[in-house]
Amino acid sequence: MRLIIQRVTEARVLVDKEIKGEIGTGFLVLVGFGREDDANLPGSAAWNKMLDKLVNLRIFTDDDGRFNLSLKDVAGDLLLVSQFTLYADCRKGRRPSFTDACVPELADSLFGRFVEDARAKAPATVATGVFGAEMFLDFTNWGPVTITLDSRDF
Repeated sequence: MRLIIQRVTEARVLVDKEIKGEIGTGFLVLVGFGREDDANLPGSAAWNKMLDKLVNLRIFTDDDGRFNLSLKDVAGDLLLVSQFTLYADCRKGRRPSFTDACVPELADSLFGRFVEDARAKAPATVATGVFGAEMFLDFTNWGPVTITLDSRDF
């Protein structure tokens, strides 16, 4: 599982020109699952660590301008967007290979569970895109601050 976390002042996801998810200050998180991820991932140590990191990562600034505040500290929102392209392999040729991405049926299930678990831990709104849809993201990256988390690290 990979997460790309972007600190934002606002974010929204559109499908067919309709807003499907929208947040204020918080994190826009691109969520991808790889072929090594399986149905046992939810509830595992890596899964729990990723969720814990997501809501407790201190990348909001305090009054001194230091990264000391977490999503929980600022009661920030989450916009979770499934993105299989986080597992693109561009080492050969000019067209990315996605053979390292999780199969769609399992990825859909894992993403749904990740959303559920994030809602249980998040301090405020948790919005999502539409799994498998062509989505348009509109957001203001604050900083910019972008952090990558990979479950293989935990």
